[in-house]
Amino acid sequence: MTPLLELSGVSKRFGGLDALSGIDLKVMPGQIYSVIGPNGAGKTTLFNMASCLLHPSAGQIRFGGQDITGKPAHLMPRLGMARTFQNLAVFKHETVIDNILTGMHTHLKTGILGAALFWGPTRKAEIAAREAAEEIVEFLEIETIRDVPVGTLSYGLQKRVELGRALAMRPRLLLLDEMVSGMNQEETEDIARFILDIREERGITVMMIEHDMGIVMDISDHVAVLNFGRKIADGTPQEVSAHPAVVAAYLGVAENAAGGQP
Repeated sequence: MTPLLELSGVSKRFGGLDALSGIDLKVMPGQIYSVIGPNGAGKTTLFNMASCLLHPSAGQIRFGGQDITGKPAHLMPRLGMARTFQNLAVFKHETVIDNILTGMHTHLKTGILGAALFWGPTRKAEIAAREAAEEIVEFLEIETIRDVPVGTLSYGLQKRVELGRALAMRPRLLLLDEMVSGMNQEETEDIARFILDIREERGITVMMIEHDMGIVMDISDHVAVLNFGRKIADGTPQEVSAHPAVVAAYLGVAENAAGGQP
């Protein structure tokens, strides 16, 4: 099976700093693939390169078998990639439904005349987009707040709206950057359930950065671990959690030096 996303020897240098060095990974269709690691390990830099917000200093990135290395970021939604961000990126003065509708723009094709007159194919496309947005609202269980300005909602609900906007892009691959950061236990459990449903019901591959090890170990098929810009382990959650290098990275255990004391 061809990987949906493949990074081969990917590195990123900022001046004299190696943010990532020689990263190889493959995300297969249908997986929930997690990237974990301590703060500053290079996780968000990896996501920014996978979504072409940053271009690698070396290496190759392929999406759906196509080389996307160096491609402009605005092409990614059309190719089937969507993402959320570590810091909220919603239109706070707009309603929930309008925020979700903005995710549809990539798939709405109309001319100036059609938009001005709002007839024919333009009207049909708008109606279809609104029906799809309403379906996402129902899927994420936010019907009661569909007409509420997003800025008045709790942090957890705003994150859910951002997730809905990403789903509106109809992605094949969904990148989630610390989706449950700052959420309480109930909100975290809701997001975990939605991620599983996104994969099972919508057939969307999910790649996520996450610090919450509970959600990582519960729902991930594959986990890659970064530390100081390098991949130090990857495998199933069980394999990774028992890997000595991962334990050392998370617990700060010093390595033995040539038979010396730690």
